[in-house]
Amino acid sequence: MRIAYLDCFAGISGDMFLGALIDAGVDPKILHDATAALNLNATLKIEKVDRSGISSTKVHVYEGAKLAEAAHTHEEEQPDHNHQHTQTHQHHPKTQHQHKIGHTHEQEHIHGRSLSVIRDLINAATLAPAVKQTAIQTFELLGASEAKIHNVPIEQIHFHEVGAVDAIVDIVAASAGIHALAIDKWFCSPLNVGGGMVDCAHGHFPVPAPATADLLRGLPTYSAHIEKELVTPTGAALIRALAPTFSQQPAMRVQQIGYGAGTRNPKNFPNVLRLSIGEAVDATSISTAPSHTHLKSDPQQHSHEAQTVTVLETALDDLSPQVLAYVAEKALADGALDVMLTPVVMKKGRPGTLLTILCNPSERPALEQLVLRETSSLGLRIRQDTRVCLDRHHTKVTTPYGDIRIKIGVREGEEWNIAPEFEDCRTAAVKHSVPLKLVQQTAIAAYLRQSGS
Repeated sequence: MRIAYLDCFAGISGDMFLGALIDAGVDPKILHDATAALNLNATLKIEKVDRSGISSTKVHVYEGAKLAEAAHTHEEEQPDHNHQHTQTHQHHPKTQHQHKIGHTHEQEHIHGRSLSVIRDLINAATLAPAVKQTAIQTFELLGASEAKIHNVPIEQIHFHEVGAVDAIVDIVAASAGIHALAIDKWFCSPLNVGGGMVDCAHGHFPVPAPATADLLRGLPTYSAHIEKELVTPTGAALIRALAPTFSQQPAMRVQQIGYGAGTRNPKNFPNVLRLSIGEAVDATSISTAPSHTHLKSDPQQHSHEAQTVTVLETALDDLSPQVLAYVAEKALADGALDVMLTPVVMKKGRPGTLLTILCNPSERPALEQLVLRETSSLGLRIRQDTRVCLDRHHTKVTTPYGDIRIKIGVREGEEWNIAPEFEDCRTAAVKHSVPLKLVQQTAIAAYLRQSGS
């Protein structure tokens, strides 16, 4: 299983997340194309910078010829003198919450973008449906928090700083990068929110600011090392949209590591977000392995014993298909291993849908609550099943349409299944204007040649 781990010891923001994605291997063109698709006259500038001795990637959003973040901030910090390849004079925002120059609180409500405007902007862009969905969900999470704080309907909320060009680009480009990675499961460390006070559009507040605090409700957070805002509303909303499992780094074979730089460069504190990507490893097999064992991708090291999984099931005949689709997506985001929607005929001849959720036993309470709260179901059938899985790992092949990842299913050293990653193939097919099936067939042929099969 392909997993990713976010180490948020210095918090998280939109630009840090973009930098970490690129540093971990996401093709910058994916983010450039997503930015261009918004038609906001926005572009990205990507560069290597130094953060307390850590080489990391910094992403700047430009609106025309100007740094976009400078368009809605007016306080500066000390400029970063440690860039390795800096070409840009920057005005560093003290926080994502600063007022625009010369704008009163009431004027910001006039000039801010509403959720419906942002939703229409994203839907009009030439982006993959999944990318649009993640981006819109992120803004809906932001809107829900703002609406709760101000006690107004969500559609009356006007985003100011997080509705500005740089924040929209951060969220949409991050969504494109997330789907390009095709991660099976996300993990995250507890979030360092920083400390001190922050100037919000509505006053002087302790860190985290109100919207950020609401987005972080129920998540593991702490404050350490620095008296600055480390988790921005954009960063908190992206974490909510990812819905990772919070833990220490899980047992994994790390294949890629990326460092995304924040704007600040405080002394003796690397202001970076670290993203590790790799394959999940059975923690039990690691702890019991002899000391001389090398943790290479050896299929024979894995156990093929049946695994216990929980199955949650309910039949529904009075629920909108839109809600069903939302619940299925949310269940996957909350840790479900698989979700199935099966057409069934129910009592009185009514057409209905059988919702089946497969999960690890530890995820049962959260998914049980999701179904009972979000659907019209009055009860669930819950049972324990066993399953047997092939060991899986990825490799990459080069084709005329670009590099394509191949997922390989192995048992006892023998390859039983090979399949090109669908998202890689779809991206290549769109980019080169060729049939999707041609890219898939070409990738499989390239793997067979490479492996000598």
